[in-house]
Amino acid sequence: MLPIIDEEVIENVLGDVMGDIHSWRKKMIHYIKDENPEINTAIIELAQKSDLDAKAVATGAYMTYILLEKASERDGIITKFEE
Repeated sequence: MLPIIDEEVIENVLGDVMGDIHSWRKKMIHYIKDENPEINTAIIELAQKSDLDAKAVATGAYMTYILLEKASERDGIITKFEE
C-alpha cells in the first residue's frame, strides 16, 4: 500500500524542487541511480522516448519518487530492503 502524501510533505518537497530545479534534478539523478538504478533507468528511458520535454518528464518522476519516499518515512513504512 502506498502512503498518503499530505500537504506538509508536498510543501517540503516542492520547496526543495523549486529552490533550484536544475540542481535538484541533477542531485536526484545521482541519488536514485544509487538507491534504485532500475527506476532511474525507467525514468530516463521514458523521458527520452516521450514527445514531451525530457527534463520535465524526469523532474516529475523524480519528484513523485521523493514524495512517496518522504511520506513512507513519515508513516514508518519500510521502503528500503537490504539483504
